[in-house]
Amino acid sequence: MSILCGLPLLECVYCLACARWAWKRCLHTAGHDSETWGLATAEEFEPVPRLCRYILAVYEDDLRNPLWAPPGGYGINPDWLLLKRTYEDTQGRAPPYILYLDHDHTDIVLAVRGLNLARESDYQVLLDNKLGKRKFDGGYVHNGLLKAAGWVLNAECEILKEMVEKYPNYTLTFAGHSLGSGVAAMLALVVAQNRDKLGNIDRKRIRCYAIAPARCMSLNLAVRYADVINSVVLQDDFLPRTATPLEDIFKSLFCLPCLLCLRCMRDTCIPEEKMLRDPRRLYAPGRLYHIVERKPFRLGRFPPVVRTAVPVDGRFEHIVLSCNATSDHAIIWIEREAERALELMQEKDPIMEIPEKQRMERQETIAREHIQEYRAALQRAVTLSVPHAFAPSQYGTFDEEEGDSSHGSVGESSSLLSTKKNKTRESWDELIERLFDKHESGHIVFKKSHSTRE
Repeated sequence: MSILCGLPLLECVYCLACARWAWKRCLHTAGHDSETWGLATAEEFEPVPRLCRYILAVYEDDLRNPLWAPPGGYGINPDWLLLKRTYEDTQGRAPPYILYLDHDHTDIVLAVRGLNLARESDYQVLLDNKLGKRKFDGGYVHNGLLKAAGWVLNAECEILKEMVEKYPNYTLTFAGHSLGSGVAAMLALVVAQNRDKLGNIDRKRIRCYAIAPARCMSLNLAVRYADVINSVVLQDDFLPRTATPLEDIFKSLFCLPCLLCLRCMRDTCIPEEKMLRDPRRLYAPGRLYHIVERKPFRLGRFPPVVRTAVPVDGRFEHIVLSCNATSDHAIIWIEREAERALELMQEKDPIMEIPEKQRMERQETIAREHIQEYRAALQRAVTLSVPHAFAPSQYGTFDEEEGDSSHGSVGESSSLLSTKKNKTRESWDELIERLFDKHESGHIVFKKSHSTRE
């Protein structure tokens, strides 16, 4: 009898627990992800809308007669375009991209387009992955994206090196959207690891902007390379939030909403501590910029606000149940809202009227704040016992002195950079493969110089 009386009570508790979970999930909005982050400044956010337009320009066949240019144009001088690679040029090994010499902003830009739903080769890049298959610099990365980055670097190494040496004051920027964002992030990661291949370029000159980024690297790498890689996310975008392997997403393309809801339910039941300690779980890379333009229980878009941080825990872990989860992934919307956000920042703080000396001081202040936040994120990763979060001093951890150039030393691996001794030219594909030893069992382990850290 007592057992029968207990069953309704258990059912009530179960129903209340399910109702509480559903209520919390429905109330979870994108603004909750970044509500504790600081506001971005116009100086640091200025490249984002411009780089979005450069990425959009990759879709054009003729930049002198563009067909899809936004109202303000792409802002590209066709005479400064160094090269443009199509699918025929890359043979499906990488998405199309352009290399552009931006004299107005002292920038060498390699921009990679996003996924082409009609191209089988793009799916092959996405599907070439298995969690834990590709290990890199003490963490894990997406195998197909890393191979695509290796192909691009192998094809354009000479011209990149020539431009870097010819324009020593120019930055080298990798930018991409969606699939291209993962390739761009891998480009920045590999170049930062092997700077001698591009004429010993200073790490401070390397940067990456991943627009609507794919989750392509493990948490320790995402935090450690936050001084080089920046990710831009618009409101409810699903891709940076779901840890579902990309191959599973696109295999289930025609039931994407169902897949996202199921993944949302599953991830909610996984303790965050377990997520953080899973070394093979992939994340959106680097420093995050979150564009927030909608608020709960309010219709329409509001003036966008951009928040930024180098988070460790709470790093876009949960999918937002929103009808805009897929539309916010579109590069056109991201470019438009990023431009609006930048205009609002400039209206509040008209930086064009600031004297040059004061403007440079502000930029130096922002750089110092970013370094401090970067070091705090590394400390936080160690505190949370993130696997391989503590790295040797060459990674630029917080153990270094303030006077040291952490940007110039992060990610170096002197034991792996022996290419100077080689008389023959080594391709980037060979260099990437050289970073790994394959046992007969098929497991991939790091080189001996790094194995002691694991």
